[in-house]
Parts: sequence; C-alpha cells; structure tokens
Amino acid sequence: MDTTDWRLVKKRTADADGAVYVSADGTRYRRTGGPALRSEAAFQQLAAALGYPVPQVLELGETNAGTFFVDEESLGGQSLHETALASLDGGRELSDQVVDQLAEVSSRLLAAQASHPVDGGPDALRRWVEQAGWTDNVFTENRDLDTHGARAALARVTDELADTPMVWGHLDYGLPNVMPAGVIDWQHHGVVPLGYDVALALEIIPFKGGAKGYAANPQQRERYLSVLDAAAARATGRPRVSPHLGAFLLVKSLFFLALMRPTDPARGDRRQKWQYRRHLFLKGLEQYERTGNIDTAHFPTLDSFASGPDTADRP
Repeated sequence: MDTTDWRLVKKRTADADGAVYVSADGTRYRRTGGPALRSEAAFQQLAAALGYPVPQVLELGETNAGTFFVDEESLGGQSLHETALASLDGGRELSDQVVDQLAEVSSRLLAAQASHPVDGGPDALRRWVEQAGWTDNVFTENRDLDTHGARAALARVTDELADTPMVWGHLDYGLPNVMPAGVIDWQHHGVVPLGYDVALALEIIPFKGGAKGYAANPQQRERYLSVLDAAAARATGRPRVSPHLGAFLLVKSLFFLALMRPTDPARGDRRQKWQYRRHLFLKGLEQYERTGNIDTAHFPTLDSFASGPDTADRP
C-alpha cells in the first residue's frame, strides 16, 4: 500500500486485526485486516444489493500484508458520535439534531431489513443469543452468573421474540458506526431479530459508564422509539419494536460484559469496569425478570458505582 496516498484513521477493534485509512482527497476509505475482512466486504456488498444504507465496495483484494477493501465516502464526513461530541455546549445532553439524524438512518435500515427476512431455521434465535451476547465467553469468565435464573430469562427472551422476523444485522449498531447517510463497520454482522440493531442505539449509551460525554434524555429516547415503531408498521404491518426493548437489552448487557474479566491483577481500572458491567447485567436481569423490561435510566454511572456502598455483586 502506498502510505503517501492514505492517512490512518484508526486501528480496528481488538478482535479485528488491521486498520482504517482515508484517501488524501477524503473520498475513499481503505480497510485492512485478516481473512475475516473478506467476509465483511462480501457482506457489505450483499447489504448494498438489499438496499441497506451502506457504502459501496469499490475494490477488494490481497497484499503481502493481508486482505483489504476500499469503499466510497458517501455517507458523511463524521460519525454521529463525533457530531454529538462536537455539539455539546458545556452540558451532556445529546443534540436533538443528532437524535433526528439517527432516527432517519435507523428507519431506513429497519425498512431494508424488514424487506429481506432471513430463514434462519428453528434455532435462529438461540444462535443469535449466543452470538450477539457472546454467552459462552461471558458465562465462562463469570461462572457465578451462569444460573438457572439467567438461563431462564434468556429462554424467555427467545419465547418473546418467536414471531419476530429474523434479518441480517449489524450486531454493533450505535452512534460511532452511524454516519449522516448510512452505517459503516459491518465486521460483526449476523442474523438478528428485526429491531435488535436500531432499537438499542440510544439505550446502550449508559453501558459506557457516563464517560461518552453525552446522554439521551427520556423525551429523546421516547421520540426515537416512536419513529422506529412507525417505520416498522409501514414496513411490515407488524407490532412495534419498542415492546421488545427489555429482551434486546438483556442480550446486549451480555455483549458488554464479554472479554471484560482482567487477567492482569495490576489493572485495577480494568477490574472496576468488569465489576461495573457485571452490576449492569445483574440489574438488567432483575428488571427483566420482574417487569419484562429494562430501563437504562436506572443504571448508575461508573463513577457512582465505584464510590457506592453496594458491593454485593463484586467478585
């Protein structure tokens, strides 16, 4: 690769080797990585053909360093996460403009997903719980959480969603991966119940512990979900996606706990974050068992958790 033509944007996440580069004129992005990158590029091509709001893949190939693909910069100059941070004015409340942009992109993605359901077979929901929640990893690292109650709650999730269409999904949908005109970074794609990606985009902000710099207020969360419910009704004529928020969040709370248990005793910060994510999972599990829903507004911030007296769920 001619490094004079490309500028490093970021390294890929820990479970995906490689990096993302932008061309000198800002019109193209080059993504590098291992063999899994070819699958990501192939899926992005499929998603574009299905009408998903994704960038077009312009080139796919191999070098001595591994796989690469190039896609177009057609979705906007910065992610909604970056826009949200830039629009803060001394406070933490998310900009209404960002919420509205998110709702527009999410509605387009939801409509495209609804138009192309996937026949995942009788075990599709169980496989989704395992893939989206990284359940094997979470329960291996946190054996005390692998209880009859937790397994029963996950079985309740699959029962609740039994009539929900299965579709190709992003699995890591949120403001950092949403651009003003579409969605990027499909490395974790898989088959998901309709609504799983988009419904959680604002609800997952508290899992970051209050360190993201912004938060969605109750009115913004309600308005966002109402837009999605209307989009689902137009696309499918089916019930709303918002009643399944608790089921979706229980699985997502497992995702945020995956790969979190520290191996270095000196990393006290890492241990605290692991304990915090355990606390959020247990708090969400209790809510879901009791009400069938999870309200992230009741989640503590990382700072308040760290200074709080309740240590009952800290190993």
